[in-house]
Amino acid sequence: MSTLNIAAGAVRRDETVEIVLLLAFAGGFIDAYTWIIHGVLANAQTANVIFLWVNAMAGDWTKALHFVPPILAFTAGIVMAAWLRRVAGERASALSVLVEIVFLIVIGILHNRLPDVAGTLGISMVAAMQSAIFIKVEGAACSTVMITGNMRQTIENIFAVAYGGAPLGTLRKSAIFFALCAVFGCGAAAGAFATETIPSLALGIPVIALLIVLLRCEATPREVVT
Repeated sequence: MSTLNIAAGAVRRDETVEIVLLLAFAGGFIDAYTWIIHGVLANAQTANVIFLWVNAMAGDWTKALHFVPPILAFTAGIVMAAWLRRVAGERASALSVLVEIVFLIVIGILHNRLPDVAGTLGISMVAAMQSAIFIKVEGAACSTVMITGNMRQTIENIFAVAYGGAPLGTLRKSAIFFALCAVFGCGAAAGAFATETIPSLALGIPVIALLIVLLRCEATPREVVT
């Protein structure tokens, strides 16, 4: 779809604004958590690749290799999400959220015993699954684990409205993408605060957000965008 379709019954349940905003909050929270605890980013593999090669070119292979596990785990998460879409079809979104919840609970339990394995591998897999399964809001492509594309769409749509002749719904579309950026930032702020103050319980917050997403995904049958 070229514009957000907001007609009644036209939006899939897993593409509603409510759900993608909750996922954006969880995405920002998890990235802040992994950066503070492990010094890597769960979602932004671009940054991990840059840090990998910057340190490799400086000859510091210990630091460089520190960024390899999350990249590999992210790859594994994408493969898992692709497999879920193939075998589960329309239920892939709900099942992926359930897997994310289980992973985060296990990570929270194992954090004190196996912090590196639990943090860098488990959380990057969670982030990968979310980025691969939840890719649209009301039919328009978006991201719930990073803001670069969302920011671009916000600016482009504001420009289109200001320039004139923008299609109906463009301003709403811009507002939604702006909200995704803002909520992601709020999630990062909450993640930083919770990780510093209650590190052993911090992951419970994104788990709650994901539980709400799971309940909303399963609340009513989802309609396919037409």
